[in-house]
Amino acid sequence: MEMKEFIQNGLEDVKRIFDRELDGLTAAELKWQPRPDANSIGLILFHSIRTEDRSIHILQGKPQLWESEKWYQKFNKTINDGGAHYTAEQVAAFIVPDLKDLLAYAEVVRKETLNYLKELKPNDFDRKVNMPPPSGPMAMPAGSHAPPRPPFNPVVGSILLHLMTHISEHAGEISYIRGLKRGMDK
Repeated sequence: MEMKEFIQNGLEDVKRIFDRELDGLTAAELKWQPRPDANSIGLILFHSIRTEDRSIHILQGKPQLWESEKWYQKFNKTINDGGAHYTAEQVAAFIVPDLKDLLAYAEVVRKETLNYLKELKPNDFDRKVNMPPPSGPMAMPAGSHAPPRPPFNPVVGSILLHLMTHISEHAGEISYIRGLKRGMDK
């Protein structure tokens, strides 16, 4: 199996998890937080889509769909909102966009991702990438003491693998929060 097929299969698996876990959720359930300083399903989903959009467009050297298609305006968010590293107050104040709109944004981002993957040749996965540091809500807050990250080799393959595992982790979080809210298998 080629690397691009591996990544594509992983992304398809994660999409199936998202589809299953989001099925039938109400707006209130998307906004529900297990505790006041915990993320909601809607915020986790928003962040997952934003991360994929940002990552794929960095690899392509193109503006994110968030900017070029003005999704930030459609969601009434700031242009640099990545749905990450919010304070508890920002988490509580986050307005979850309509699920239909979130899924429409996810669909155009995923289409862009899959088109990018189709174009890659095996040696492209070893191409070094200049990753800009996160800014705005994507950056760690001042004074934050996050654990040190393992060494990261910014090449196309490692970024795509990180993206796949990152959104897979968030799919698991969504599944867990759904279970907390609804109970098992509901």
